[in-house]
Amino acid sequence: MGKSKRIGILTSGGDCSGLNAVIRAVVHCASGKGWEVLGIRQATLGLMAQPPQVTKLEIEQVDPLLTSGGTMLGTTNKGDPFAFPMPDGSFCDRSSEIIAGYHQLGLDALIGIGGDGSLAILRRLAQQGGINLVGIPKTIDNDIGITEHAIGFDTAVNIATEALDKLHFTAASHSRVMILEVMGRDAGHIALAAGIAGGADVILIPEILYSMDDICYHIKNRQEDGKNYCLVIVSEAVRTQEGETRTLTNRLGQSRYGGIGEYLADQISDRIGAETRVTVLGHIQRGGTASPLDRLVASAFGVAAVNLIEEGKYDHMVAWQNRQVITVPIEEAIAQYKAVNPEDTLVQTARGLGIYLGE
Repeated sequence: MGKSKRIGILTSGGDCSGLNAVIRAVVHCASGKGWEVLGIRQATLGLMAQPPQVTKLEIEQVDPLLTSGGTMLGTTNKGDPFAFPMPDGSFCDRSSEIIAGYHQLGLDALIGIGGDGSLAILRRLAQQGGINLVGIPKTIDNDIGITEHAIGFDTAVNIATEALDKLHFTAASHSRVMILEVMGRDAGHIALAAGIAGGADVILIPEILYSMDDICYHIKNRQEDGKNYCLVIVSEAVRTQEGETRTLTNRLGQSRYGGIGEYLADQISDRIGAETRVTVLGHIQRGGTASPLDRLVASAFGVAAVNLIEEGKYDHMVAWQNRQVITVPIEEAIAQYKAVNPEDTLVQTARGLGIYLGE
């Protein structure tokens, strides 16, 4: 057995199902090598605190978490450490505090679980402060280009598909057009996959332009064929016909995607008089028990990340390709953003099934 190591692990960015399965796998694999694992609370905020906010992780503590949603360590998707918002409204570079926290803990390496934005920040910190970083990809949007599967995506698709399954019955009972608005920051992977699996009649994603005339024509054709209802699934990032992004703004002035479903409902109702209803899944897609596939990939990623540390192979991210784990430089991994390709197999599948998917 090699020299004992102390490794830190944190989850950063938005939560999703499967994060606890990664943590569990890391602790199991590292403990088998005689290493110590420190869980860092609230992402980089835990390293910024004095003293650093950490928890020593033991197998008995993490073993029951395989199926648990969320992250036992907490996370944050706010507060860029290089431009951290201060109480007086100013911004301050607090990166040196995070780097100091890492070294204060005597860590030999850090495993960061995050999306492209989080991994970019962690890599910048690592480059600046001599942090031995290994990355693990997670995002329900599945838009990190180098990996075929990011943790959280499959569970989000399952939840959206289940919602469509349930909406079929009320849509048919009331002869309605039911619109399901799902997450998808700038990529339509959730809407596309769930739309096919859940039997949607219309799938709208930000990568493919659509026509309201064509949508209404598609709905009318179904009605003429004796099909009295229609299911539409739309990614939150889809724009209006006028090219506008629909957003919601809270009382603090913070904006987020939301409202495209209501826009479509009003357009369809005004144009063809169809009774429409909108369901917005929102954060439900991030929660709940991780799917078997997410647990499987998360476990494989956790073990592979520990093995990278044993090999001294830092500044790399684990990824899933061709039914196996590979490793790639983080810089290369996050450079390739993966939107839906209009020629993608699933796009062709949807069209072959007669689903309206835009122009």
